[in-house]
Amino acid sequence: MEPSEVDFAHTDSADRKRREKATELARFAWDRAISGAELLDLPDDRLRKLARAAGANPPSTRETWTVVADLLDQKSTWAAANPDHPQATPAHADEKIMWVKRPIPPWT
Repeated sequence: MEPSEVDFAHTDSADRKRREKATELARFAWDRAISGAELLDLPDDRLRKLARAAGANPPSTRETWTVVADLLDQKSTWAAANPDHPQATPAHADEKIMWVKRPIPPWT
């Protein structure tokens, strides 16, 4: 394979670093009770702010956010199966409103 043909975004090293960053971001989002679906619905500017708040450089692609959403779904499944475990409850659920806004009901 020619050096110009290498896909650096999908090397073993890049995959490992993506997983590490995704884990860091998932921990932050989980502690704020953000689900995988809610995370993927966030606009790019809010995702960048969330990454910075988590102490990470914002991912350059949605691929990392997809991994984060998958990790959040796995954690939710685990938490539902282990409700008495201390880590099954998000530590900062009250901060969710800072990231995920509830839709405003229309005036009738």
